[in-house]
Amino acid sequence: MAAPRMTTIGFDADDTLWQNEHFYQLTQARFAELLGDHADPQDLSARLLEAEKRNLRLYGFGIKGFTLSMIETAIEVTGGRAPSSVIAAILAAGREMLEHPVETLPHARDTLEALAATHRLVLITKGDLFDQERKVAQSGLGELFEAVEIVSDKTQSTYERIFGRHGDGPEAAMMVGNSMKSDVLPAIEAGSWGVYVPHDLTWSVEHGEAPQDAPRFRQIVDLGELPALVEAIARG
Repeated sequence: MAAPRMTTIGFDADDTLWQNEHFYQLTQARFAELLGDHADPQDLSARLLEAEKRNLRLYGFGIKGFTLSMIETAIEVTGGRAPSSVIAAILAAGREMLEHPVETLPHARDTLEALAATHRLVLITKGDLFDQERKVAQSGLGELFEAVEIVSDKTQSTYERIFGRHGDGPEAAMMVGNSMKSDVLPAIEAGSWGVYVPHDLTWSVEHGEAPQDAPRFRQIVDLGELPALVEAIARG
């Protein structure tokens, strides 16, 4: 039996449509400066990453959890003697991240406009609700999506549910993003196409092995290549 026609395309947001990890790394460099007398940057980075992983189940993804993990790490590396000025500086850095203007990535708008004419587009993003809503609004891209889903995590069941609700099921859908772990692998497990768009600064937690043998896996250089790929898939 022939596969169903692809009618729905899901897009990740952070580091797929707009810059995100870049600002985390700038803040982490500032964090290393603040605690330079207590830990070398490499050790501090490793301890912060462990705190972030440990706290994901409590705080979820996003800037607020990252800020709390920085505070926790600062307390740990100073033996509970982190100066109030350091804690205040960490909180200020977190607020600055939350207020930073959105910087869309190359080809994002043109690609979305082209595909919105032929497919149902759904934005599927992880993170803090308020922050993600802010970025969607500031990006000016929200009007191009028929639905926006802000989720706590991305799993096979997430895509089955979303593509069932906003499309014709996962087998008639494609997911596009920079995270192999969150955007590509679970979407393919759900029966969708999974398109990997690499970003130079993808967070290590989001890395994964490319499913090279999966018939519905594709990789493109940037979003500018997506319309041609979608057309090629439609032609079969």
